[in-house]
Amino acid sequence: MQPNQVQENAIRHFKGPCMVLAGPGSGKTFTIAKRVCYLIEHYRVRPEQILVITFTRAASYEMQKRFQMMMEGRSLPVTFGTFHGVYFGILKWAYRLGSENILTEEEKLQLLRQIISSPELGYTLETSDEREELQDLITEISTVKNRGISINRYESTRHGAMFRSIFKAYEKRRKELRKIDFDDMLLLCYDLFRRREDILNQWQERFRFILIDEFQDVNRIQYEVIRMLALPENNLFVVGDDDQSIYRFRGASPEIMLGFGNDYPDTRKLLLGVNYRSSKNIVNGALKVIGCNSQRYEKNLSTENAKGSCVHVQEVKDSTEESRYLIQKVKELNEKGLDYRQIAVLYRTGNDARILMELLVENQIPFQAREQVQNIYEHFVVKKLLSYVRMAEGDRSRRVFLDVMNAPKRYISRESLEEAQVSFESLRRFYMDKNWMLDRIDQFEWDIKMLEGQTPYASVQYIRRHIGYDDYLKEYAAAKKINVEELFSLLAEVEERAKEFASVSEWLSYIEAYAGTLKEQKDKKAKDKEGICLMTMHGAKGLEFDTVFVIQSNEGVIPYKKAKLDAEIEEERRMFYVAMTRAKQRLIISYVKTKNGKEASPSRFVSELLASCR
Repeated sequence: MQPNQVQENAIRHFKGPCMVLAGPGSGKTFTIAKRVCYLIEHYRVRPEQILVITFTRAASYEMQKRFQMMMEGRSLPVTFGTFHGVYFGILKWAYRLGSENILTEEEKLQLLRQIISSPELGYTLETSDEREELQDLITEISTVKNRGISINRYESTRHGAMFRSIFKAYEKRRKELRKIDFDDMLLLCYDLFRRREDILNQWQERFRFILIDEFQDVNRIQYEVIRMLALPENNLFVVGDDDQSIYRFRGASPEIMLGFGNDYPDTRKLLLGVNYRSSKNIVNGALKVIGCNSQRYEKNLSTENAKGSCVHVQEVKDSTEESRYLIQKVKELNEKGLDYRQIAVLYRTGNDARILMELLVENQIPFQAREQVQNIYEHFVVKKLLSYVRMAEGDRSRRVFLDVMNAPKRYISRESLEEAQVSFESLRRFYMDKNWMLDRIDQFEWDIKMLEGQTPYASVQYIRRHIGYDDYLKEYAAAKKINVEELFSLLAEVEERAKEFASVSEWLSYIEAYAGTLKEQKDKKAKDKEGICLMTMHGAKGLEFDTVFVIQSNEGVIPYKKAKLDAEIEEERRMFYVAMTRAKQRLIISYVKTKNGKEASPSRFVSELLASCR
């Protein structure tokens, strides 16, 4: 591949700060790898003085492989690594740390579980899913560390003052165990360089030329360490696209890239503006959307590729119709010779793809899910509902009884379930001296009889509205301080899907088969993966496909309902832009008119695209 003129200018850059704005599909990996070659071959820079930083090990490996190919297989001691990998290498050298000193994610969860369950803390879980709650706490701890914020000045919007106590307890216990987490690698390196100028000088002499990929994803601590390391020569070559900054929740700050010229007034700025990936229609459509953001560098992007198919926007009735539409299109493309692996379906969160995954299983279309998607039928709210259905099918196991006997509250005690198989008659014997309980048991049995022979859809409706399951969930949500609408949306999704089945036995068999398919997906090794690619917009970053479907493009989904501030909306728009620019030949965007029985409107990003097209 021959570099274009701007790539050539970037490759030939020698000393001083340089910022390369690299649009989607503009050949940034090629440019970085080629510049490393040029530094060595033309400017006679010693390979060991060059540091190339990426954000993932996979990207680091790809960059190193590309460099070695350009150097015709010669093995040279250029350092390629991630921020965490490079900083931990420095800490290993300074403090003699080893892998045994790193706190694993599972150890983190266990540590926090012990902390929040201690009686003296008085902490109450805010969700019904303990692991989800712990993961939220881990994310918030990470945010505090990555932004270099003092915990005494940090205000948690979700957990209030309690978070400060959790954070301090976590740090105390971690230090007692002589462990560090991934975020500590950054903080400890920052602290080391600030305290020990002699050590900093050694590493400054070691790495005289620093190249950073995906610079838009850098966080404050990573940046401050790099700024120290680059002194005094400031041979800092950063490559990225502020329009693709979508990791604020991890501490990434697009403002760092936007302010780079202020930190380094002599910065040379270059724009890799030729998109080698996508058709003209896709490039132009994506630019119309991202152009609505105000906090960004203006970029004149273009492509020499053909005009290609128009960006297609499809309105559908609901999620089921959307999935059927998509499956039909996938089948047509596959019949015309397009490999399933060249097709991607992108969505804002994993929950948006649940119905699609179910229908893909039904239609026997192979797929690979990049992120693990929760099986909706294993959520506790749905499991209880299914236990009612199983009771109507004749299941009288103690487990099933325990699941539903007090949903809604009937005041039936566990002690009343004496046998592995429970009968209503045995319950009556246990409560024979309590008439008010006998009335409740009679009603319980009557409700189960009423469910017998009903269709799945009718069963779900009866359980929710006549048995009182919705009222039970309202009380549960109020007690646990969680949003009941999130629980109701799960039930609405299940209710909608239940319409597709004529009998309960057929529905339960399907649910069992679906669980098996999801397990197979989870157990598959990466090298065995085949089929269309399902992933979140976050997960799709850096990838490309012939055909991309962007589903559930509705307000409240993308932009996400919790995004309120201008900065949050702009990040959501960047996410949509990332999704659009993964496509090479075809881009199909769909939105639903109704979601879980409620009216839904198209995303403002779809409206921006359509308004700009008129």
